[in-house]
Amino acid sequence: MVDRQLTDMIKGVYIFLIIICCCIAAWTACKKNYSPKLAGGNVQYLVVEGIINTGVDSTIINLSRTVKVQSKADSIAELNAIVNVEGSDNSSYPIMELGGGRYGAPALGLDNTKRYRIHIKTVDGKEYASDFTPVKPTPPIDSIGFTVLANGIQVYVNTHDPKNSTRYYRWSYDETWAFHSDYNSEFISNGTGIVPRTADQYVYSCYTHDASTSIVLSSSAKLKEDVIYQAPLIFIPSTSEKIETRYSILLKQYAMTSEEYSYWQNLKKNTELIGSIFDAQPSELQGNIHCVTDPSIPVIGYVSSTTVQQKRVFIARDQLPEKWATTYPYACQLDTFLFCRGVACINEVAGNLVPIPPAQIPTWQVFVGGLPAGYMGSTSDCVDCTLRGTKQVPAFW
Repeated sequence: MVDRQLTDMIKGVYIFLIIICCCIAAWTACKKNYSPKLAGGNVQYLVVEGIINTGVDSTIINLSRTVKVQSKADSIAELNAIVNVEGSDNSSYPIMELGGGRYGAPALGLDNTKRYRIHIKTVDGKEYASDFTPVKPTPPIDSIGFTVLANGIQVYVNTHDPKNSTRYYRWSYDETWAFHSDYNSEFISNGTGIVPRTADQYVYSCYTHDASTSIVLSSSAKLKEDVIYQAPLIFIPSTSEKIETRYSILLKQYAMTSEEYSYWQNLKKNTELIGSIFDAQPSELQGNIHCVTDPSIPVIGYVSSTTVQQKRVFIARDQLPEKWATTYPYACQLDTFLFCRGVACINEVAGNLVPIPPAQIPTWQVFVGGLPAGYMGSTSDCVDCTLRGTKQVPAFW
């Protein structure tokens, strides 16, 4: 999946330009204020993401428009476009609109001996097309593993092509993990009082997921054999919630041509490797998509024809060092709420825990002298895991 990759990366290009301008200003006049102006701030370039899947999986193409750096949105979805996969044999396959700038079709049953491209017609009447590309079969993923380091784990992938014909690889992944809230709530407000939770009302354990946004590439072009060994995918800190209970990664592998590999390399340099003035200079992105009706209009993206290989693995907590402790993302604490506090006998339970929505959520009862005196409670961020995930167990879990 590359739904979020290019949108995040394109904004990074503009941010990089701002950083460079600011650095130049600071170098020439340290105490002089400088407000860089970006040319073409209102231009909304078409961004095309996806691949033509020639295997048994669906073909998904995402269309969007670039936005200003100051914009709060990552991108603007391109709606109501007409999208087709076209073959070098004059065949054509419609890609239906799915909503939100996504266009897709089930397995197209394409002929791997032909060349294919994407053709797009937008609502403003402009037409775009990618270059015809040969089908590049992707070899299977051999294995996914991880190495335990002092401060976390490094997840890696192994793969190879016995035909020595792939050489260029890209990966994307979806992560899923189980996590729990900082405190377990055994009680809930019904609007008039505090009652025990039923089994389906517990909000302690949840599941959540995320998709990769970084560009992960590797090449065996300089090696005698087409082998990728322990290519790093993602580093997970030892304090991360991802590995506190159970973690899963679904990895997708794509074979690429050398031209496509160069495109993704440049995109990575222009967007991810901009931490200091010593990093690589940004270079122009040369994709394979063009505006047919007006060749002067830039288009961002590279669409290739390939199969996709995927593999899922799990990492359990008992596979990791016992001393590792998870850092909860919020600063949590428990407060005590009494039925009667002080000389004025203020009912803190009624004032804080009973109203819906409550100021805080009750966790467990407080007893004084063997009698119920109130409840402990904490904020919803620290008690309700459904604010960041779902209780629905994933089908593959």
